[in-house]
Amino acid sequence: MTAWGGLHPKQRTYRDADGHLRIVPGTLVRVRVARLPGRARAPKTLWLWWAGPAGTAPELALVWRGYVRRFDIEHTIRFWKQTLHWTLPRPRTPEQADRFTWAVAAGYTQLRLARTIVTDLRLPWEQPLAPNQLTPERVRRRFRAVLAVVGTPASAPKPHGRSPGRPRGTLRGPAPRYPAIKLTA
Repeated sequence: MTAWGGLHPKQRTYRDADGHLRIVPGTLVRVRVARLPGRARAPKTLWLWWAGPAGTAPELALVWRGYVRRFDIEHTIRFWKQTLHWTLPRPRTPEQADRFTWAVAAGYTQLRLARTIVTDLRLPWEQPLAPNQLTPERVRRRFRAVLAVVGTPASAPKPHGRSPGRPRGTLRGPAPRYPAIKLTA
C-alpha cells in the first residue's frame, strides 16, 4: 500500500454553505495485491480516495478494511429500502424521519437476532445455511415462527363477520336530536 497526502481533486465542485467553491484536500491510496485467493488472473491496482480531518494522516489498514466492508453496508441499505420499505413513507419533519429510521433499524436488528429461533426456508436455487448464518431475508420468511415462540403483547383478535347485534331485551332510545343552527338576517 502506498499513500500520497495533501492532494486535491482537479475539479473543485464542493460548495460551502456560503456557496463558495472549496478545495477538499485528501490522501490518495494505492493498493496492490500480489494474488487473490481463488482467482487465476492477476488482480488490478485499486485506487482509493480518503478525505478526513485536516492535518491527519489516514491509517492505511483502516481505509482498506473500510472499503472492503462497503459491500455489507450497501446491501444492508438496499435491504432496508426494498424489504423494510425505509424510503416508502414521506415524513414531514426531520424528527419523524429519525424516528422511522430508528424503527427500521430496530426491525432489522430483530431479524438479525432471530436467526437462531427460525428454521431455514430456502428457495429451490438457494444453498442451505447454518442457523447462525441465515440472512435477514430468510429470517423474514419465517418470522411467524418467531412470533409463535416469543409471543405478542397484542390481545386476541376480535371475531369478524356479521355482528350478532344488540342483546335481546335491551332498549336503546333514539339518537339525541339537536336544533338546526340558523343564521340571523
